[in-house]
Amino acid sequence: MLVKQYFVEDLAHSSYILAGDETCAIIDPRRDIQLYIDEAKKLGVEITHILETHLHADFVSGHIDLAKETDATIYMPESANSSFEHIGLKEGDKFKIEDMEISILETPGHTPEHISYLVKDLSRGDEPVSVFCGDTLFIGDVGRPDLFPGRAEELAKKLFNSLHNKLLKLPDFCEVYPAHGAGSLCGRAMGAKRTSTIGYEKKYNEVLQIKDKNEFIKELTVDMPPAPDHFSRCSAINAKGPTSFEDLPEMKIMPAEEFNNAYDNDVIVLDVRAYDAFGGQFIPKSLNIDFGGNLPTFAGWVIPPDKDILIVAENEEQAKETAIILRRVGLDNIIGYLEGGLYQWSNNAYDVDHIKQISVNNLKVLLEENDNIQLIDVRAPGEYAENHIHNAINIPAPDLRNKYKLLNENKEYVLTCNSGHRSSLAASIIKQNGIYNVSNLAGGMIAFNKKNS
Repeated sequence: MLVKQYFVEDLAHSSYILAGDETCAIIDPRRDIQLYIDEAKKLGVEITHILETHLHADFVSGHIDLAKETDATIYMPESANSSFEHIGLKEGDKFKIEDMEISILETPGHTPEHISYLVKDLSRGDEPVSVFCGDTLFIGDVGRPDLFPGRAEELAKKLFNSLHNKLLKLPDFCEVYPAHGAGSLCGRAMGAKRTSTIGYEKKYNEVLQIKDKNEFIKELTVDMPPAPDHFSRCSAINAKGPTSFEDLPEMKIMPAEEFNNAYDNDVIVLDVRAYDAFGGQFIPKSLNIDFGGNLPTFAGWVIPPDKDILIVAENEEQAKETAIILRRVGLDNIIGYLEGGLYQWSNNAYDVDHIKQISVNNLKVLLEENDNIQLIDVRAPGEYAENHIHNAINIPAPDLRNKYKLLNENKEYVLTCNSGHRSSLAASIIKQNGIYNVSNLAGGMIAFNKKNS
């Protein structure tokens, strides 16, 4: 029995190969599946099983393409009512992969249909050695139950039962393999470690120390971080079955003239260059989501899924990687990439815009000399509450898609986040909507705190 983990940094998503001598299962696969095919070939095993713990909310799964490429069978929670060919699983179901016996625990709470895969290595013993628990139990945290409107308390009750009456009854030595790690919004405060054991989590996972059910429910239904827009979309896509990669539109490499002809108000121009490069010059009405920031989360959050997307990037390799990342969160309508970037765009005499980047030293002077400036902190409310610049108001970056209407076009705005990534996104949203006197605080709160430490 061999377990190998694959971690997607920006999504903080973990998928797994569970391999025997000749065959293997892929658990909670990401949408771009070639690495599993390559890894199985390297291990000398055949992919025969595709195991999904639940309908993932934060990414589009690769189960359809993987089944198509390998003829492997998809296993899903029966209660997900998925519309593609699969084997539906419920509590107590069992199947074998060589010497491994996999049994099913229904562990709802993060989602209504969630299951966990409990693995026994019968070549060594008859006790459970591993549990692939999806988004029920994390390292140092548990899955959030508030993603379904009006059902948070109901799901929190189910989550308490799934944890305390099922998963925590497993042997202390049982290995815990979750579907996410630190940085994912499927929980609130996951640890950086990517695997654990039941015994360690029993002892050190703070949420699991809450033994009172009512207190547990309150803890997981109050002051939770906001959920991105694509969370509800991805669940539905995964239930229906994602469009196969080979059926998606090809991303064309477009010279500046062709790019300009394709660019209109119904198309999203996504510029993934670093925020400082974007600030220097960009195509008017572009949306900036820095490739070095959390591109998949914020793209899924703010880009309408029905819009065509044109990409501006540092180079073709970055553009191709961006297309893969966008498709991981269900943004499939990627039609082109600007060949030669802003250099060629400018040489063709097309319009450009810019956003002023200011340092924390500039900010201090500006605030002292100009009472028409409003500082907007675009981080999440919890980050803002922990530490913010005096007199800054808090409007999270995605909320500015609507809350820009509250801004006065005659005022000057300086936007800040933790580093400059989200505030550049926020500034691009504001500019798209006719608020032109906007600047980005370079270095954000990291620079501000260093200056004032």
